[in-house]
Amino acid sequence: MKRPFWLLSILLAVSTFTGAADQRPNILFILVDDQSPFDLKTYDPASPLDTPNLDRLAAEGIVIDRAYHMGSFSGAVCTPSRHMIQSGRTLWHLPIGPLAKTHCPPNLEKKTLAAVFGRAGYDTMRTCKQGNSYEAANKEFAVRRDATKRGGDAESGSAWHAAQVLDYLETREETKDADPFFIYFGFSHPHDTRDGTPELLAKYGATNHADETSLPPARPAAPPLPLNWLPEHPFPHGHPGLRDEVAVSGVWKNRDPITIRNEVGREYACVENIDIQIGRVLAKLEATGELDNTYIFYTSDHGIAIGRHGLMGKQNLYEHTWRVPYLVKGPGIPPGSRAEGNIYLLDTLATVCDLAGIEAPATNEGISFKPVLTGRKKIIRETLYGVYNGGTKPGMRSVRRGDWKLIQYETLDGAVRETQLFHLAENPREYLTQHHDPAVADLTGVAPEPHQHDLAEDPAHAEKLVEMKALLLAEMRKHDDPWRFRDQPDDGLVPPQQAPKKAKAKAKAKTKAQ
Repeated sequence: MKRPFWLLSILLAVSTFTGAADQRPNILFILVDDQSPFDLKTYDPASPLDTPNLDRLAAEGIVIDRAYHMGSFSGAVCTPSRHMIQSGRTLWHLPIGPLAKTHCPPNLEKKTLAAVFGRAGYDTMRTCKQGNSYEAANKEFAVRRDATKRGGDAESGSAWHAAQVLDYLETREETKDADPFFIYFGFSHPHDTRDGTPELLAKYGATNHADETSLPPARPAAPPLPLNWLPEHPFPHGHPGLRDEVAVSGVWKNRDPITIRNEVGREYACVENIDIQIGRVLAKLEATGELDNTYIFYTSDHGIAIGRHGLMGKQNLYEHTWRVPYLVKGPGIPPGSRAEGNIYLLDTLATVCDLAGIEAPATNEGISFKPVLTGRKKIIRETLYGVYNGGTKPGMRSVRRGDWKLIQYETLDGAVRETQLFHLAENPREYLTQHHDPAVADLTGVAPEPHQHDLAEDPAHAEKLVEMKALLLAEMRKHDDPWRFRDQPDDGLVPPQQAPKKAKAKAKAKTKAQ
């Protein structure tokens, strides 16, 4: 039986007057800076890193095994990644991308996380690092407390970010704010400079090494080398002089076991400190009775190498760097669940909107993975596509379907043209021929199985190589990738970096040839 309009108005007024709580779910979105999923025990049970609060999130929620960032057209990989998270747009459709004028709608910041949730009646708050982000979208948060904090104490490190969230939650409690919240809880670590706290550095046998002329001390407590460590990458990765490979304080160009073990120890010290800070916020939510009605997301803007495959940074498409950790806990999510997912970070916007009952903006290109979170689906897409072309063009591309993965390289004006093919079920660490060197195996303690290597040159997998290359081209076309490799049809493309005169000459020559 329909209630008359005047009665609904009275009920609404009474509800407002009495401060009746809005029962829509809260969102706590936790984003760290530069973290491989393989740091965490939930992805690598042998990891010595202690993260009891993240372990609790995994045990009480879901672990997504195949979560990826789509990639980057910039050496600062975090910048496009954070634009994708905020906007739900794919890589080549971002406002900072080379195709922005033709492939990105105007005023996109009004369709990003804080703007969308703010219009829906949510209180929005953000703390995160400054820079290498999406400034216009960041300004849409009602409360914003950003600062880059990578120091080794409470004021200069990760505890500062936690303090901002705790202060915000305390204010809500004091003012009896019953609105649902969206909190973007970002950290500046474990991005370098990885200055850990003294007690955690000691636990992981590490030191905040800052002398380029010497090696850090070798300490037994330092974590072991990554299992797929190499003293150098087998070919130039295509970005000469990249800061992440030559200028990171504490590492520089060194890839020796002492340096890498020390740097992994610093990474772990920073991550455990982040875990401690997350624990403080979770305890506060529990104390205020808001925890059970809060979806908690934990992820990173991208992975990181730190010695794996002889690399240090995030400008590559190996699994340790292309993949990200992704944990979610909240109402309706089966505890202790796990799924492949096949999600991108850019799917976050669609998903949090779906969970909150908010319509995603029309500009969104992501897919809600709520069905994965609730156990109704295992994956939301069949194929995953990855990019790095922040250095020499066209750079690197990757495609994954099922357990098969292809990485293709063309850099340094075509001087480097490489292709890698992996079957990840049999070779999850993406071991290369160089990992089979006895000298390398002696240092890592792992001798890969004979079949664990790059399969691109294996005649037995020639058909699969052709299939995966065709799949890569299809994904490049699907996502408006403006570059092509030399063994691909150019599709009449004019890459964004090409001068107009050259573009006209190319078009004229093509017409004449036809």
